[in-house]
Amino acid sequence: MDTWGEKFRITIFGESHGPEVGVVIEGLPEGTRIDHGRIAKELTRRAPGRSKFSTTRNESDEPVILSGIEDGVSTDEPIRCVIRNENQRPGDYGSALRPGHADWTGLLKYGPSISRAGGGRFSGRLTAPLVFAGAIAKSVLAEQGIDIFGRIKSIGKLSDSIDLSAKSSYDTGRLKAISEKEFPADDDMEDPFKEAILAAKADGDSVGGVIESVALGAIAGLGEPFFGSVESTLSTLFFSVPAVKGVEFGKGFTITELRGSEANDPIALDGGKVISETNNNGGILGGIANGMPIIARVAVKPTASIAKDQRTVDPGKGGIDGDEMKETTIRVHGRHDPSIVPRAVPVIEAVTAIGLLDLYLR
Repeated sequence: MDTWGEKFRITIFGESHGPEVGVVIEGLPEGTRIDHGRIAKELTRRAPGRSKFSTTRNESDEPVILSGIEDGVSTDEPIRCVIRNENQRPGDYGSALRPGHADWTGLLKYGPSISRAGGGRFSGRLTAPLVFAGAIAKSVLAEQGIDIFGRIKSIGKLSDSIDLSAKSSYDTGRLKAISEKEFPADDDMEDPFKEAILAAKADGDSVGGVIESVALGAIAGLGEPFFGSVESTLSTLFFSVPAVKGVEFGKGFTITELRGSEANDPIALDGGKVISETNNNGGILGGIANGMPIIARVAVKPTASIAKDQRTVDPGKGGIDGDEMKETTIRVHGRHDPSIVPRAVPVIEAVTAIGLLDLYLR
């Protein structure tokens, strides 16, 4: 299923080493101003080949808009955008199943004809069109007073000490500054995080981490109980990002360690405005945003492609029904991030924006 959304609908397409990836966007009100500068900035943040912490695959990620935008505003047509794959190297990949990848499940679902080069349709390359759609969503939300910032919360076993769930007020300037850094981490942890990534890279290995997303502003009242909740809406999008293996809001799993008297957020008045003195519940109660910042965190697993020998199976050309299957070892070659986390920050911001805009338009 490549389409998501009720009011703000997106359909993504393409493959990692095909000619292009792209997105079709429907439901954006006609006449909406499109900030091309924001789109370019967001795509650059996600783009590969920009630093020693990412893959050496070099893509310009220039969006080619085919329809739906004229003179900087949306028309009544769906927005169609493609992003060319300029640095394809499908020859880097063989037939052996790569541990941690969707090679085996892709064979089970689609058969031996599926393209597995670079992950094919499962690849993180498909997050480029997600970021394009997210940049539009962020622009629309910003005009409504809603801003979204993301940062690296942890790398491997290292974590920063920022606890937003314990706060009732937020330094928006600091959150924005961290989010916009080339390496979006708090200053105190930037160097240790970088060292952990480079150490894994030097060992032919990889490392994962946690990304935190914060939405602030005019969000009170967004969402519905149960199936249309803010948590369920955002979670479907977070888990649609390759390598995301866990999602939590507010205190998340650690809220289970508290008693109710500690977990409940005391309610108070601040200049006639209802606030909570803490934000253990991540700005969401009963599935609906309560006006406090929406705090979400996602767990990103280590990059599956590593330069170490791993046990696997080579199915040959016959796929799951062939008689050529044999056990073997594999050392993945090609160009891969030693940690997906830094480049995934704008992706998590993008899908947060996509989800909140869909809720807003509902």
